[in-house]
Amino acid sequence: MIVINNIRSGPHPVERTGSRLLWGLLLLLSVIIYGSHAPLIALCKVEGKVPFSSSAVVLLTEATKLLLSLAFLLTWDRDWLGVPVSWRLAAPFAFPALLYGANNNLVVHMQHFMDPSTYQLLSNLKIGSTAVLYSVFLHQRLSPRKWFALFLLTVAGMCHTYGGLRTPQNPPPPPHTQLHITLPGLGMVLVYCLISGLSAVYTELLLKTQNLPLNLQNLFLYSFGILVNLVAHLANGPSGGFFEGFSGWVLVILVSQALNGLMMSVVMKHSSNITRLFIVSSSLLVNGFLSFSLFSLQLTGFFFLAVLLIVFSLHLYYGIGKGHLKAIFQV
Repeated sequence: MIVINNIRSGPHPVERTGSRLLWGLLLLLSVIIYGSHAPLIALCKVEGKVPFSSSAVVLLTEATKLLLSLAFLLTWDRDWLGVPVSWRLAAPFAFPALLYGANNNLVVHMQHFMDPSTYQLLSNLKIGSTAVLYSVFLHQRLSPRKWFALFLLTVAGMCHTYGGLRTPQNPPPPPHTQLHITLPGLGMVLVYCLISGLSAVYTELLLKTQNLPLNLQNLFLYSFGILVNLVAHLANGPSGGFFEGFSGWVLVILVSQALNGLMMSVVMKHSSNITRLFIVSSSLLVNGFLSFSLFSLQLTGFFFLAVLLIVFSLHLYYGIGKGHLKAIFQV
């Protein structure tokens, strides 16, 4: 169930149905938010450039998640306010916060060793690294069928990145924009994918093994997240003001990403990182639809191939079409 505290055993069928409906709504909202992130950033651009500090937005997003977690704790887990909690339970959350912060900075440095398209293409390898670490650290044995499904999910992401969306004119790219990567860049991509998988799986492991309410765990995680991102923001030394370039669209991005972060913690607490991977991949459909509607980008054959591969990988992993659709909604 999505409700975190006081989960009762043997729920009434109506309660079970309501729980699955809420869970399905949560998954759908996550797909929509993930898919709308890039189009929303595009709407913020001024003369083709992002006018705000990305580190400032990330820092504010972490602060928003912290405040929401505190509000939820006061609402649903008030009994825990008077319970002493050892620092040993909070300290492990510093590790994933550091990993998330390291990857955010690594993305910036990788741009010096490859073009953005190559980064987007190869970053899909984090699906494989997450699945491998999920299988090892959480002792989840995946069948060959499920491994093949995740492989297809990776290929779908690459197809979408390589040529899923095109401008109406679709001009051939000039030579200097062809895909390229250096040997150090390749090593950095592999490290990025490894850190991405490790941070996600380690967070899931913490959320599931600690006997604490999710809202309290989120307080620990986002407190460390604020510290890490504050250091990163100060290290970047932005030339303008903290809120320079902010607009209504930036506020939408900030709130939506904060809500999505909280929803992903629910997914990892009550489902798995594999569900999260399918959410992220399925968001490509939303991204394509919004890009087509808002910016008149053309949906190419690669886009529709990616859609087919995502649907087929869902079928292989969860058995969709064989009466096992409920596996996705199982919590």
